[in-house]
Amino acid sequence: MKEDKNSRRDFIKKSAIGAAGLGFGFSAKSYGKILGANDRIRTGIVGFSNRSRSLIPAFMQHASKLNFDMVAVSDIWNKRRDECIGYMQDNFDTKIKAYRNNEELYDKGEVDAVIISTADFQHAMHCKQAVEAGCDAYVEKPFAETMDDAKAGLKAVEASDKIVQIGSQRRSGPNYHAANDFIRSGKFGDIVYVEMTWNVNQPGRWRRPDEVASLKESDVDWDRYLLNRPKIKFDPRKYLEYRLFWPYSSGIPGQWMSHQIDTVHWFSGYDHPRSVAANGGIYLWKDGRENFDTMTAVFDYGPQDDKSKGFQVVYSSRFTNSAGGTKEIYYSNAGELNLATNMVTPNGGLSERHASSMGLQANLLNEFSLSDVAPPETSADTGVDDTTSLHMFNWMDSVKDRKESHAPVRAGYNHSIANIMTTAALRTGEFVTFDEAKQEVLAGGKVFKY
Repeated sequence: MKEDKNSRRDFIKKSAIGAAGLGFGFSAKSYGKILGANDRIRTGIVGFSNRSRSLIPAFMQHASKLNFDMVAVSDIWNKRRDECIGYMQDNFDTKIKAYRNNEELYDKGEVDAVIISTADFQHAMHCKQAVEAGCDAYVEKPFAETMDDAKAGLKAVEASDKIVQIGSQRRSGPNYHAANDFIRSGKFGDIVYVEMTWNVNQPGRWRRPDEVASLKESDVDWDRYLLNRPKIKFDPRKYLEYRLFWPYSSGIPGQWMSHQIDTVHWFSGYDHPRSVAANGGIYLWKDGRENFDTMTAVFDYGPQDDKSKGFQVVYSSRFTNSAGGTKEIYYSNAGELNLATNMVTPNGGLSERHASSMGLQANLLNEFSLSDVAPPETSADTGVDDTTSLHMFNWMDSVKDRKESHAPVRAGYNHSIANIMTTAALRTGEFVTFDEAKQEVLAGGKVFKY
């Protein structure tokens, strides 16, 4: 019989309150410890992907302290189900149950929370399924690759009382919190321009040739994999190398740009771009992929009212040469904030020479390192610096305390708008805008659909 998780938690909560009321002298702090001691959070993995091999250790690092257990895996590929069982046993001496799909997992009522690390195009719909089954969820980015999926996922989460953390781990990085605090304080000045890059020289990135050669249709549930995408014949590349193929992934925008454009929304308070122009192509790695190996996008953010000034973001990325690496630089009239070096400097700021000629005063930032700024306090000492671990800890802590996480569902919804606008520009060659009233991406004035 399926257990009502809310009833289970309510019972434990009422029992703890009742004990306190009987005169045992429990403070609010000790009451929290009672809940932690008795109400262990049973957690499952939805999709034992390569990414989950980073998420699971981060989870296990905090599981004992925060009273979480890893108890199950759901994966539609028999090989990965078996691998996950062995991985948990070998690395953490933990036995888990395996389920062939999410329906089986949720029907048993044996999980309170899930970590979702499936294919890009599945995240929002798998999140929707999780919260509707009564589970809190850690959901890998990108949140969604189409507006239909983004809206469905957002609606489901906001109709629930579930805690969702989008896997935008920069939002748990101490240097990013320091940057956000500095910009929001007004000391940086208005953002006037943002420059972002993500460059690698990796022809094998997102390729799985050995697994592609060995994967058989009988090993996986192909129809469940396709979810709400068009039904096509089995294609092992679209299963294992989905990041190279639209509409299963946007490639660069969803995988890399979503991390960086999210910080723009966080720091500035803007929900999404006003417009996007972009182009790119498959210039070198002609291996059958459909998503570009090189792209550049230009975003216009705002102004949203008479007081806000607005700014431009230029994002570029390539697989074909790694020079420049990963870069995130915010510019104001007074200088720059560089998240590659973690330095705030007066570089490019308004000098005395040029200011005085216009009857103005010089506008130059004082130089300092974001690394020297004290990180934000957490409810417990994680003892680690890794942002994935910090981000996982924040979700787990938020689940226990029923508080909003660092990267709530709206953050994922907003980065999805920027990603989808970019994809629309790349795939249509049109100038792209956003219909605020209908929450639709418009390419050349027409609603963009895959």
